[in-house]
Order: sequence, then C-alpha cells, then structure tokens
Amino acid sequence: MNPAKKQELSRIASNIRLGILDAVHAAKCGHPGGSLSIADIMAYLYFEEMRVDATRPDWADRDRFVLSKGHTAPALYAVLAEKGYFPREQLVTLRKIDSFLQGHPDMKKTPGVDMTTGSLGLGISAACGMALAAKIDGKDYRTYTIIGDGESEEGQVWEACMFAAHYKLDNLCVMVDWNGLQIDGAVADIMNPTPYDKKLEAFGFHVIMADAHDFDAIEAAFATARTVKGKPTAIVFKSVKGKGVSFMENQVGWHGVAPNDEQYATAVAEIKATM
Repeated sequence: MNPAKKQELSRIASNIRLGILDAVHAAKCGHPGGSLSIADIMAYLYFEEMRVDATRPDWADRDRFVLSKGHTAPALYAVLAEKGYFPREQLVTLRKIDSFLQGHPDMKKTPGVDMTTGSLGLGISAACGMALAAKIDGKDYRTYTIIGDGESEEGQVWEACMFAAHYKLDNLCVMVDWNGLQIDGAVADIMNPTPYDKKLEAFGFHVIMADAHDFDAIEAAFATARTVKGKPTAIVFKSVKGKGVSFMENQVGWHGVAPNDEQYATAVAEIKATM
C-alpha cells in the first residue's frame, strides 16, 4: 500500500475511533472496547473494499455489510457518518429516545445499515442469505460480515458456516474479530473456540489470518479473498480490544462501560495525538 493511502486510512480510522468515543460518552453506556478493535477494518471496508454509495443507501447493486456483533454499533455508526450517510453530529444521539442510532443496528431506521442485529449468531446467518440471494439473482455484489470471537461460541454461527460452504458462497467474506475478550472475561477461559483456522477450514472455508491493525495486511487479506472461488472466505483478524486508547487496550472491563468525562478527555487526546 502506498504511504499516502495508508496515511489517509489511518486518519479515517482515528476519526472512527473519535466518533465511537463521542457516541458512547454522550450515551453514558455502550460498548467501546469491541468497537475500537474493528475501527481499522471498518475504515478499509467502507473506503477501499466495498462498493457502496452514501447518496443511495438502498442501491440494489451495492455490496452488503452485516455487523453480526451488533453491540459494537458505535463503530458502524461512526464509519457511516464518516462516509457521509448522515451528519457526524448525530453520533451523540446514540441510545437516546427517538434517535435513529439505537444501541444495536436497525435497518429500518438508520441509513446504510443492511441488517438489524444484536442477537449473537443471527447476523452471519442473514449474511449467508444475502450472499445466496445474489447467486440466485445473478448479481455480482459481495456480502461482508464481522462476528465476534465470543460470538463464535454460538452454535448458530457454525450452522451458518456449514450453510455457506454447502452453497459455495464465494461472494461471502466472514471476518472474525479475535480480540480475545468478551463480557465475562477471556474467551479462551469461557468457551475456547480456537483454533479458528483449522475449524473454519474443516467447515469448508478458505481461511486467511491477518493483523486487524496493519493496513498492508488488511489490504492483502481482502485482495486474496476476492480471488477465492467455489467456497466462502473467512479472515481471522487478530485485534486488540480497545485499540487506540491505552487504558482500554486489552481490558475486559471496557467491554460495555462508557468513559466518564475525565477518561473521555484523556482518550480523545491520545487519539488526536496520533493524527
């Protein structure tokens, strides 16, 4: 990746992180940790990888994105605002009464949201349906979905994986946000889903392992995914929960807690210092 593109993506990812913090701080609740861990992936998806148009949210031939780990909606809202689907100023209405930015994505209320999610395991299932629909309709759009590593403890996730392989959904890209932490602690201590690569391969996927915070690795992973034919692709992104905010990084306590005023100011200053 050329340095100018990498610098621009880093700037976008930082703005996404600032949007996440603004939203969760204003709401006084939400899920900052897992939102921050996918900020770099979201920046690449919406500004490099996916075929989308903010002026036409319902464009029939757009690529689809499903945030299966719907509790990290602040990351999705922040990238949609950055892309121009709605004004960034709306982010601070997160979880407010009558806001179109609820605690989990709602496809009927929020421009750019392709699927209502939140109940873990349902998002990847819906993404499989979208990918199969494209095949049936002879459309060339691709479907992308992010699942959490804690979410992968859900049996429905693996049923969806069997479905994707059975129907040879090579237009589907499943991303695993492997940050190692979930609401109750370390994923490995609660219900260890690893090794992801061998399990997903056994379920019929082409598997790519990548660093969730390295734009060169992200670019290479998606480029490879586009070449895979006859089977779905899974990109297992090793990430850092709370990435970009030193006191949140790798801390399970920041799974679902909003920063107070002092913490918010410190976090914003840290991110702005890198821009």
